[in-house]
Amino acid sequence: MYAIIRCGSHQHRVSKGDRLRVQSLSSEVGSVVEFRDVLWLGPDGDLPASGAVVTARVEGQVLGPKLQILKFRRRKHSRKQMGHRQGYTEISVTGIEPGAA
Repeated sequence: MYAIIRCGSHQHRVSKGDRLRVQSLSSEVGSVVEFRDVLWLGPDGDLPASGAVVTARVEGQVLGPKLQILKFRRRKHSRKQMGHRQGYTEISVTGIEPGAA
């Protein structure tokens, strides 16, 4: 069984035991989070997604790869270089509970 959940502005396809990175959550490492915004449920989509809950355990807070940003204005002797690392939360899915029929 799998579920499609919405976390922030992204949608993720998850099943029990999956480990993935989502947008930063303000949860402590080892705590349990619940995703109640389930869009799709089941292998064929035959189970009702309303009321379904996906539970996951927070494994850690990590940073993504460093991105280099370079702003360059030709013939003006102007250059600006910056870097950015996006923060993510690593979670592991512990269970998918379907809602009431």
